[in-house]
Amino acid sequence: MNKSPKSAGRIAVRPTLKPRELMTETPDIAGSWTAQILTLFPQAFPGVLGESLTGKALQDGLWQLQTYDLRDYGIGKHRNVDDTPAGGGAGMVLRADVLEKAIVEARAGTKGAAPLVYLSPRGPRFNQAMARNWAHMDGVTMLCGRFEGVDERVLQHFGIQEVSLGDFVMTGGEIAAQAMIDATVRLLPGVLGNADSAVEESFSAGLLEHPQYTKPAEWQGHKIPEVLLSGNHAKITAWRHEMSEKITQGRRPDLWMAHKAKQEKD
Repeated sequence: MNKSPKSAGRIAVRPTLKPRELMTETPDIAGSWTAQILTLFPQAFPGVLGESLTGKALQDGLWQLQTYDLRDYGIGKHRNVDDTPAGGGAGMVLRADVLEKAIVEARAGTKGAAPLVYLSPRGPRFNQAMARNWAHMDGVTMLCGRFEGVDERVLQHFGIQEVSLGDFVMTGGEIAAQAMIDATVRLLPGVLGNADSAVEESFSAGLLEHPQYTKPAEWQGHKIPEVLLSGNHAKITAWRHEMSEKITQGRRPDLWMAHKAKQEKD
C-alpha cells in the first residue's frame, strides 16, 4: 500500500519522461520550509492555511505541506489506531506501534533541522519567540493527538517536544497545528509583502501592538489622532511606542514585567 504523504505547493521543474498525471503526488520542493502533519484527519489540511498570504506562499513554493494519515498505519483490516488505557479509564489512547511507523516514515523525509512536536496542553505555551525559532529551521513535524492522547512511551522514545496553544483542552491537535504553522510561515522570507510588518507586530519587541487607523479621518464622531496625520515620522514613532507600552502595561502586566526586566538587564 502506498503510504506517501500528500503534499501541497509549487513543484520544482525537473526533466522527466513521466507524464505529469503519473508522477508522485508528493513532489520535492527543494529548499522549502516543510510542515509535516501526522493526523487522523488529513482532509483538514491545508484548511485556512490555503488562504490569503499563507495560501499564496504555499502555491509559490515558499513552504510545503505534507500530511500523513495515521489510519494508513493502523492495525488489522479495520486499521485500528487506538486502544483502551492501561489501568482502565475513559476514552481511547493512540497506540505506540501505530505512531512509531508514522513517525519513522515522516522523519525519514525530513531535511536539516526540524523539531518533532506533539500538540498537547501539557507543553509550554506556543509564543512568538517559538514561531521565530521554527521559522529559522527547515520545517517542523507535528503529531496531532485525539481521544485521550498518545502512548507516553512514544513521547519518551522519540524525544518529542510537547507544545500547547493555550490553557484549554481541544478535541484534537489539528486546529492548534494550523495556528502554529500560520504564525511561523508568515515569518518566512518573502511571505509578507512588507517585511516591516513582522517587526512592528504584537510580541515582536516584547510589547503589544499600538492602535491602527485608516480612512476616513473621522468616523462616527471619532477622529484619527492628529499626530498620525502630522507627517512627522519621529513623533509618530514615539507615539506608537508610548501607546504600545500603555496597552501592554494595562492589558498584559506579565509581558510588561518581562519587558521591564529585559530593559534593566540590557
